[in-house]
Amino acid sequence: MNMGDAGRPVALALAMGLGMAVAAHAEEDQAQQFTPEFRELHKGFDGKHTPKIIAPDSVKRGAWFNVTVSIGAESQHPSLQEHFVRYIALYKDTVEIARAYLHPVYSAPTVTFTVALDEGGSLRAIAEPTHSAAWEASKKISVVP
Repeated sequence: MNMGDAGRPVALALAMGLGMAVAAHAEEDQAQQFTPEFRELHKGFDGKHTPKIIAPDSVKRGAWFNVTVSIGAESQHPSLQEHFVRYIALYKDTVEIARAYLHPVYSAPTVTFTVALDEGGSLRAIAEPTHSAAWEASKKISVVP
């Protein structure tokens, strides 16, 4: 083995470390470009962005039931290459219980999750479109024995 071969692992390790540092710096620079309004979860109402939750008001403990979440309480959010919903997540209070990632053009911003609960609380739907921060809506649900 000559000296050039011995230096390759060191050079590779240095290059990988430099690549990770550059990527971390790029993420930090990108995060600083967003205004607080872009990063903060929207809890207000917007006809095109606010999730609409369709679920029963009451369910039996441990029984499976459907929760349909569509994006756009008044009109469906577009699904275009340049503007679409990245994902829809469903929470029970603060715990995420389901998530669906959507593809532009091929996925409508509507999903149905089949879930079961052991106690009542608040179902929360969070959807993140490409041009703004995520939007949230919630619905109270009770669980009976």
